[in-house]
Amino acid sequence: MKELLRSTDPTQMAFAQALLQGEDIDCFEMDVNMSVLDGSLGILPRRLMVRDDDFDAAAEVMRDNGLPVTS
Repeated sequence: MKELLRSTDPTQMAFAQALLQGEDIDCFEMDVNMSVLDGSLGILPRRLMVRDDDFDAAAEVMRDNGLPVTS
């Protein structure tokens, strides 16, 4: 799996996931439960992961919609 997006903004993560699901690209959000450690302050970023084979297509979808891609 490759990291596609790293963000502390939950709305950005939800938007990215919706875009990828619309293109039938599976994704997995990591570090969701880290909010227990940061006291729900949102200072620890979450990571959105995709399969290696889907990375290029997912990155294109993200860029086309103005979202950053973690290289």
